[in-house]
Amino acid sequence: MEATLTVPKKILARQHEITANYLKAIDKHLDDVLNNRVLDMYEIRDFADAMHIHPTHLSNTIKLTTGKHPCFFFEEKIMEIAKAMLQENRVTVAEIAGRLTFDPSNFTKFFKRFEGLTPKQYREQWLITKLDS
Repeated sequence: MEATLTVPKKILARQHEITANYLKAIDKHLDDVLNNRVLDMYEIRDFADAMHIHPTHLSNTIKLTTGKHPCFFFEEKIMEIAKAMLQENRVTVAEIAGRLTFDPSNFTKFFKRFEGLTPKQYREQWLITKLDS
């Protein structure tokens, strides 16, 4: 006879609360970055400190409840913001990089790793697609 392990509902609820709080914290932090209320981009340990939990506990909980590492959600939000700013076509790639606390070279590498295109190529492709429609 095999014993089954059931996780108490209280623990499951706490895991989902931590995940929800982390996702809200990402949004708030990125809003603070974009509005110059903070100058540096947070790392996982900074979010964990703000949430008063250990960084390993935060990482493990996010991974357990979502199947993805916490960085995935943070980087995904940064990419959404970067794409929106590139589509607005009001500021240079270097200015976008600066607003997101990157130097231009690292921003280009970061963006290309996720999108497969440089920010400039993404903007050009998006503008061409927009003109064609």
